[in-house]
Amino acid sequence: MKRIEVVAAVIRKGDRIFATQRGYGAFKDWWEFPGGKVEPGETAEEALLREIREELATEIRIDKFLHTVEWDYPQFHLTLHCFMASLLQDTLHLNEHEAARWLDASSIHSVRWLPADEMLLPLIVEELKKI
Repeated sequence: MKRIEVVAAVIRKGDRIFATQRGYGAFKDWWEFPGGKVEPGETAEEALLREIREELATEIRIDKFLHTVEWDYPQFHLTLHCFMASLLQDTLHLNEHEAARWLDASSIHSVRWLPADEMLLPLIVEELKKI
């Protein structure tokens, strides 16, 4: 089975996190945390900073590693490294996603998450309780 290694940022602002809606592919319209593939020679952190620049045209600070999810999709095995992050500037531009929302703990389940991303929700809700 094909293996893909990706990174994702749970961008936090106060008691809310930033979620993006996919605009393409087999999971079009499903929700995810922004990020993307780790390229050869990159660390997970380097890949995340690059992907956020490409996808959202913004800069983030990686605050801490949250969790790695291993998930089998029908066509590939996904290794998803997830990090808590903060915006270094308030501007965000959706270069690849069709929509985005800021969600708090009470609304985090209001969107249809990709299965691997959904596995992170209990950990994220715990993070949101820490203020």
